[in-house]
Amino acid sequence: MPETAPSIRLGTRGSPLALVQADELRRRIIEAGIAASESIEIIVIRTTGDRITDRALAEAGGKGLFTKELDEALLDRRIDVAVHSAKDLPTLLPSGIGIAGYLPREDARDALIAPRFGGLDKLPSGALIGTASVRREAQLRRLRPDIEVRLLRGNVDTRLRKLAEGECDATLLALAGLKRLHREAEATEILDVATFIPAVGQGAIALAARRDDARLALRLAPVLDLATERALAAERAFLGELDGSCRTPIAGHAVLAGEQLRFCGLALKQDGTNAVEVAREGRAADAEKLGAEAASEVLARLPPGILVARR
Repeated sequence: MPETAPSIRLGTRGSPLALVQADELRRRIIEAGIAASESIEIIVIRTTGDRITDRALAEAGGKGLFTKELDEALLDRRIDVAVHSAKDLPTLLPSGIGIAGYLPREDARDALIAPRFGGLDKLPSGALIGTASVRREAQLRRLRPDIEVRLLRGNVDTRLRKLAEGECDATLLALAGLKRLHREAEATEILDVATFIPAVGQGAIALAARRDDARLALRLAPVLDLATERALAAERAFLGELDGSCRTPIAGHAVLAGEQLRFCGLALKQDGTNAVEVAREGRAADAEKLGAEAASEVLARLPPGILVARR
């Protein structure tokens, strides 16, 4: 890459996990020969979601709380790429911003951390599980209606510290995040996707950019992963058709096997009842269609009044 190649400014939240994810993109850009290390700048931007620590994000406005300030920085041309955990991205992005692509996906499964008990089935009746996710809460209540669920906010390190201090008996975190922070050894059980479906986009790093920046999109192409893009196309279509937000317990996960794509999805009430689970399989090239069809089946089978529309 010539020395005159323009610099690349990567915008990210400031949590340890967000910084690790931005650094992963930086490393891949360097290894692909897209830009030299000195021409890549990581710019930390504090988001509204980072400032809210006393209540569930579902009560404060939803997923956009982790992206709003990064979107503004893109549109103001203060950054060139916004690095996101894909599960934090709303299904509708602001005008002028699009998803440039995804890095190769990490393990999408959820991990239980219950140091005194181990597995989910080993938790005693009345055990207290801390989480900030309505999806995790609903699936926990579906599988173990005898346990208690309470709000537990904070980044990975904060939640693990609160767990160690005895605020709860267990918590659930994305295995991908634990791996990226080299803390996967803290997981006491990895939850099978067949019984505990991950969040849409979980484990994937999404790159958002301005739609009018075609040159940047071409430069980033060597680090983008097509398999992850196709899986996320199905998952995000599913979520989008259901008009879901982080206030609605919705899960969806797609995997590729050659040119075939397998998708499973779930929508349910927060108390774990009235759950509708769907599955689809088809050509990877039809990923978005498969996700949308799965959502249509959910809408046809789910009792009215369960889904909560986006704000």
